[in-house]
Amino acid sequence: MRYAYAITGALLLSGAAAAVTLTPPAQTAQNEPGAIAAAAPRPGAPMSFADMVAKLQPAVVNISTSQHVPVQQAANPFAGTPFGELFNQMNGQQGDGNGQPATREAQSLGSGFLISADGYVVTNNHVVAPGAKGATVDSITVTLIDRKEYKAKLIGRDPTSDLALLKIDATNLPFVRFGDSDHARVGDWVIAIGNPFGIGSTVTAGIVSALHRVTGGGAYDRFIQTDAAINQGNSGGPMFDMNGNVIGINSQIFAGQSGGNIGIGFAIPAGDAKPVIEKLMSGTKIARGYLGVGPQPLDDDLAAALNLQKNHGELLRTIEPGEAAAKAGLQVGDVVVRVGGKDVTPDQSLSYLVANVTPGTRVPIEVIRQGKNLTLTATIGTRPSEDQIAALAGGGGGDDDALGNGDGDSKSPGQASANALGLSVQTLTPQIARSIGVDSTVRGVVIATVDASTDAGQKLKRGDVIVAANGVPTTAPAQLGAVIAQAKQAGRDQVALLVVRGKSPAVFVGVKLRK
Repeated sequence: MRYAYAITGALLLSGAAAAVTLTPPAQTAQNEPGAIAAAAPRPGAPMSFADMVAKLQPAVVNISTSQHVPVQQAANPFAGTPFGELFNQMNGQQGDGNGQPATREAQSLGSGFLISADGYVVTNNHVVAPGAKGATVDSITVTLIDRKEYKAKLIGRDPTSDLALLKIDATNLPFVRFGDSDHARVGDWVIAIGNPFGIGSTVTAGIVSALHRVTGGGAYDRFIQTDAAINQGNSGGPMFDMNGNVIGINSQIFAGQSGGNIGIGFAIPAGDAKPVIEKLMSGTKIARGYLGVGPQPLDDDLAAALNLQKNHGELLRTIEPGEAAAKAGLQVGDVVVRVGGKDVTPDQSLSYLVANVTPGTRVPIEVIRQGKNLTLTATIGTRPSEDQIAALAGGGGGDDDALGNGDGDSKSPGQASANALGLSVQTLTPQIARSIGVDSTVRGVVIATVDASTDAGQKLKRGDVIVAANGVPTTAPAQLGAVIAQAKQAGRDQVALLVVRGKSPAVFVGVKLRK
């Protein structure tokens, strides 16, 4: 401004009649390389983050929602009496006290950050999603660091990646840009800015503790781990590197008994988030690849039982009829080791690899089946919604009153071999299946007794159904016994059992043989 005033004064003194128009400079991101360079701390252990934070903090916002949540009210034992209203007041209830559902107002708090001068805000989906089944979000409020509040419009959200995009009606706002999370290294300094517990804008610092951290095995379950303090309310806030780049979106914590920070937090990598946000902004439908399988990582016991390399590949425990895997010829018990030339590893799960393939693409799937390497070609399908995928997983179980104690078969060769696991089993009959709550299409042997002192006793229980062992179907005790004998002959001390419990999907369990 002093420069502008000096020019105007000189023109007036000289008597010039020319008019001078000053064009304001184009607005730039708060973390523009030129703007942040002078503020960034020097490499190594920084003396202070203060100058850098001063540039970045104005672009980080607080997000709150107002919701109506359904609640089931307890019946009022004093309904219709002078004490009925007093009971409702003491228990925070409403209505006539007949136990009917009611709704209550609720709020949620989180963080986010501006990515444009005209008000686009990035946050987590769970920050702005209904907090309970049947709940509705009435409004979303975005609060800037100067305490200005704006009602926000939900532009789009993606539950799979846990990302959402909001828009507020404002201009000339401070904003930041995404950086390149692919170049982040373990040990790099990072800064997290957010609104923990709703106390206000808070800055914490730490390092990158791990990369490609998998917490649950989902399609977008690959996080940056940090020891920078992240607590409830930090969700949706940015993680910055020392150049002021947004390299992550703070999303989860591993909480201790207190429910607070214990130095293990997780952020969605910018490299995964940016394409999703761009699609939400453009209104493009987000479509991910889908194979239609139930994968399971190879733990130590399963790898040993199948004589396979640990941490390389995932077992298929279920195949959905009519989906890409079934059409390509994949089978339960296959170990998928490579998708489109990329290895399946703990850092690069099968779900992650497939989800990042465009639906309709033909992709080679390399598997190990009964010790032999095969390559099949699958035409990748379109991933259903998370709710639909969750519905595919059943639950429940039943009693096991129809089961015997195994004594009747204890002298058969198959039963004697099964005892090498510490089990007694019998053929699954329709009557037993009904009793234990197993689907009528399941074929296998059901566990009648299990020795609690064995490895099987720690992992299996009476009523579990073994449908395959080391990839071989086990519809009779003798078949299970033959597989166990074959494993012993090969010098292995474990077998991989495919087990069904109640209505839950089948799962592989690696079980050690008795010494």
